[in-house]
Amino acid sequence: MTQTSGSVPTEPVALENAADFDDRVAEHDVVLVDFYADWCGPCQMMEPAVEAIAAETDAAVLKVDVDRHQGLAGEYGVQGIPTLLVVADGEVVDRMVGAQTEDALREAVAGRLE
Repeated sequence: MTQTSGSVPTEPVALENAADFDDRVAEHDVVLVDFYADWCGPCQMMEPAVEAIAAETDAAVLKVDVDRHQGLAGEYGVQGIPTLLVVADGEVVDRMVGAQTEDALREAVAGRLE
């Protein structure tokens, strides 16, 4: 695995301001974007897997609350949650809708980290 430029956070980062989205995604080579809601059962179920990706891979994890950031969710075509996007070099390269296994998330980001 190659190291990304700068230090990659080892915990998921919650998006505070929608205007920061592009900057947050551009900061790292590979970013797993988790569109979620606090009331979403499958989102809560996936939380340990999402945290493991942040802690154990060179991918950054950005969490986007769809209730707070409805505009971003619309911009990225989020119709069901959880929706997870893999962004590599600023481009969306993979999209997963619904609960995913930790292995599926690892495979999705691992292919982009090489």
